[in-house]
Amino acid sequence: QQLCQAIEECKQAIWVLPKHSEWQKDLVVWLIHLRLKLQELKDPGEAEPNTRVVLEHCFYKEKSKSVKQMCDKCSIIIWGLIQTWYTCTGCYYQCHSKCLPLVSKACMQAKISHQAEYQLSICPKSGLDSHDCCCAECCTPISLLPSKAQQCNYTSLYYCSSCYWNNLAIMPAHNWDFEPHKVSCCSMWYLVLMVSWPVLKLQEINPLLFNYVEELVEIQ
Repeated sequence: QQLCQAIEECKQAIWVLPKHSEWQKDLVVWLIHLRLKLQELKDPGEAEPNTRVVLEHCFYKEKSKSVKQMCDKCSIIIWGLIQTWYTCTGCYYQCHSKCLPLVSKACMQAKISHQAEYQLSICPKSGLDSHDCCCAECCTPISLLPSKAQQCNYTSLYYCSSCYWNNLAIMPAHNWDFEPHKVSCCSMWYLVLMVSWPVLKLQEINPLLFNYVEELVEIQ
């Protein structure tokens, strides 16, 4: 009740103060903290376990209180000072404790452990209808509008704005130019984790590369 009263008083004070003043900015920050504290009291996380297993993710409860991260599930800031959050020890997927039951993406590290292989087709072609006009990761229905459907350059599948953040990654077989291209969040983490896995036999895939890339000649 005291927090609700403090929030209302803070909101009223913000409207009274001059716009863009330092006092107003400080009160806006304080209002955010009050609202997050109220949310924490409504959904306490102190009794939550230190480890949780979801879709082969091994989530570990973070101890840091000063770090401000972004939740990979809801795309909202994690305020480590007053919110409980978890990080997967395998693929580093991080999210609020309240978002754990909603996680729909499997652990990339576990996926690689089961089947470590690259997509070697150059610019594979597929349409949005190939996955029922839904996001290829979270299955959220999406439209063909540019702001809604984003195509990953690695898988050629379409993703919603929550699963596609314009991440850049270097991928094999994409014209073999070794330049970063825009990919979805899950593709980015898959490519990052696959870097340490020796799965490419270049001599079999494209022996002509050794005629054009000096570094490969030296390695050979």
